[in-house]
Amino acid sequence: MRTFDRRTFLQSAAKTAALAGTVSRLDTLFAQAAKRSPNDNIQLALIGAGIQGQGDTKFALQVPGVKLVAVADCYDGRLTHAKELWGADIFTTRDYREILSRKDVDAVLIATPDHWHKQAAVDAMHAGKDVYLEKPMIHLYSDGPQIIEAAQSTNRILQVGSQRVSNILYAKAKELLASGAIGKLNMITARWDRNSSTGAWNYSIPLDASTETCDWPRFLGSAPKIPWNAERFFQWRKWKDYGSGVAGDLFVHLFSGTHFITGSHGPTRAIATGGLRYWKDGRDVDDVLLGLLDYPEGFNLSLRVNFVDGGEESEGFLFTGSEGQMEITTRAVTVTRSPMSKEPGYTVSTFADAMQRQYIEEYRKKYPLPHPDGPPPRNVESYVIPDGYVDSYDHFQNFFDSVRTRKQPVEDATFGFRAAGAALLCNLSVDRDSVVHWNPETMKVV
Repeated sequence: MRTFDRRTFLQSAAKTAALAGTVSRLDTLFAQAAKRSPNDNIQLALIGAGIQGQGDTKFALQVPGVKLVAVADCYDGRLTHAKELWGADIFTTRDYREILSRKDVDAVLIATPDHWHKQAAVDAMHAGKDVYLEKPMIHLYSDGPQIIEAAQSTNRILQVGSQRVSNILYAKAKELLASGAIGKLNMITARWDRNSSTGAWNYSIPLDASTETCDWPRFLGSAPKIPWNAERFFQWRKWKDYGSGVAGDLFVHLFSGTHFITGSHGPTRAIATGGLRYWKDGRDVDDVLLGLLDYPEGFNLSLRVNFVDGGEESEGFLFTGSEGQMEITTRAVTVTRSPMSKEPGYTVSTFADAMQRQYIEEYRKKYPLPHPDGPPPRNVESYVIPDGYVDSYDHFQNFFDSVRTRKQPVEDATFGFRAAGAALLCNLSVDRDSVVHWNPETMKVV
């Protein structure tokens, strides 16, 4: 087994990483900071300051030349905490439209519940702001064309927040697959397992949660109008009205990775099954979901999300080809080459001894042993991610580079729609209890 150290890994991945827009934070942070002046800052605003929004902002602000100037959220406690984290001079509001009207905001980071993604993104682009939009890009299929049209008509940059597509491991996997490292791809198995309460979206509810501290009508937006419900406000992923279930939260990462590595635009049909196995707490989305999808390039994708996993929390892929396998974990890409034998093989043990000897003698005339000591050993190579590497940083750096250069980012609106559209096929299949068809080119359910 060959394990690549950090320097060797980055050199081997450089060609694909450059295409993907991935650059290591550890190698470029100080060099970029030296080239920037205070007047060259990108002024950023956060819309939706929950767990994901605050976490995203932490990485966004590590990119040289980025400054946070405003935060919007429907809970007053998060606005207070924004000032605690980033300074008392940060402008805060419940109404994101006040942010969009500010001339000092260049770009917005949108990390709202899914049902607000389309409206906030479209409003922001029409207000002249570039957009980093958390995944899934869409909540409904009708959201996709509207977001794509807004990005094109306004000439704004939109990056969708599935950060794995900026990961140097995924860049290396893309390079290896294209080089034929595992032969002809025929199957991908993907997983994302969780075994904790917070992993299953049971987020803490603050003690002061009320209609006084939370803007419930604004939170509901286009969702059905119901009385105040603190669980729905702070644990919104558990309901279809605001979120997209495990498919929108986690399947979309697996589809983004699949599409980036293979270059595919998406599947042509899907069938899925699942259920609410453990977290029967009033939510209306499944906690176990399995999908099986056909891709026009000639491979199948099977994937699962399991919130009732008794083992370790994990995510990963297994790419199976005609000449080997490629596994991607959070820390490494490992290729195991085990080409299929050119021989058909034989089953002669039930024949008479004389016939066995005669058959094998004739067989070996036609298929001589390639190696006197038997078949060659399996070839295993591992490419290990460097310590301290964070792909979220690279994804934001890709976005801000696009903001400066006006070149499209690694995960634009079309890529984001194809990934989220494929993920939501699984929800649709479960709802319909049937196979569903999708056209990945036109991005429409057939």
